[in-house]
Amino acid sequence: MLFQVKMTVTIPAHLASGEFDSLKKLEKARAQELQIAGVWRHLWRIVGNYANISVFEVTNGEELHEILSTLPLFPYMNLEVTPLCRHPSSIEARG
Repeated sequence: MLFQVKMTVTIPAHLASGEFDSLKKLEKARAQELQIAGVWRHLWRIVGNYANISVFEVTNGEELHEILSTLPLFPYMNLEVTPLCRHPSSIEARG
């Protein structure tokens, strides 16, 4: 099942810059791991924001939640999740 996830990160003022830098490195590593595994299918930056639009391919919403909660920046994210299905007019192969 495909899900679009809009992730907007808000870093609290009390978080030390060194801690934030560490979290960003861990976040990048985890995101790349999930992309290599084929779970995180697309990752697009939203220009001018600390935010992205991503597409995940997972079994269900519960699995998606479990994956998202492993992201190091998860505690600082506002997430908007939209389930997706193929449009009948799409020329891309089904699958």
